[in-house]
Amino acid sequence: MRLATWNVNSIRARLPRIVDFAVREHIDVLAMQEIKCKTEQFPYEAFEEAGYHIAAHGLNQWNGVAIASREPLEDVEIGFPGMPGFAKGHEGPDAPQEARAIGATVGGVKVWSLYVPNGRSLGDPHYVYKLDWLSALQEYTSATLSRTPDLAFALTGDFNIAPTDADNGDPTVIEGVTTHVSPPEREAFAALEAAGVTDVVRPLVPTGYTYWDYKQLRFPRNEGLRIDFILGSHAFAQAVTGAQIHRNERKGEVPSDHVPVVVDLDLTGPEADDDRPMIFG
Repeated sequence: MRLATWNVNSIRARLPRIVDFAVREHIDVLAMQEIKCKTEQFPYEAFEEAGYHIAAHGLNQWNGVAIASREPLEDVEIGFPGMPGFAKGHEGPDAPQEARAIGATVGGVKVWSLYVPNGRSLGDPHYVYKLDWLSALQEYTSATLSRTPDLAFALTGDFNIAPTDADNGDPTVIEGVTTHVSPPEREAFAALEAAGVTDVVRPLVPTGYTYWDYKQLRFPRNEGLRIDFILGSHAFAQAVTGAQIHRNERKGEVPSDHVPVVVDLDLTGPEADDDRPMIFG
């Protein structure tokens, strides 16, 4: 199985190149974020003509997540248990949920496409929402893997966190001043990993960014951030045989400001290849 995650920054604005990428790179499962359309507005036909099944969730022109799969999608879930909501001026547990999480089982693998809240600024209510959202995701992940420790389980998407200093090459992103690199955000990312998942791409692709702002020639200067990840359970990590960050997808006409992150999986069992790289320590 070849699985990819990509913040596409508007599925309708970039539809031809997204479908082309999926077909050209033989992607079996593509998790997408920021589709920026309602569920009924998603361009299902273009993906179906290319041989994909689709599960999508969008509420308006913001946010939105989807999964495209060569195999049928089973057990589709909209939002994870305990996921908090957000609305400006609306506090409390009954705040409306945003379209930020969709999960499905494909070929025995539980895949989540996640668009973690941006946070906006360190003093903004959206920042508190971001930390609460990550805490709920950590609790859900811990509970799921405690209950089913052998589950091949993946959290994929745009996490809006650069977990280490090496993941930040953007001079405007500064600890203590901006989001994405603050200690609470990085601690939340570490807590998520402690819940039973690990970054399965970094051991194979130790350097490289996944996002470059459109402004100030950030991409030509390679002033980017590594904020898009595939975090997998032990069973998932053990199946990983390769990984790539497709930097060239930031080039060309109407690119997203993010690029795809891809992993290859051998789900036939560890005995099929004793020489595969160790991903999960």
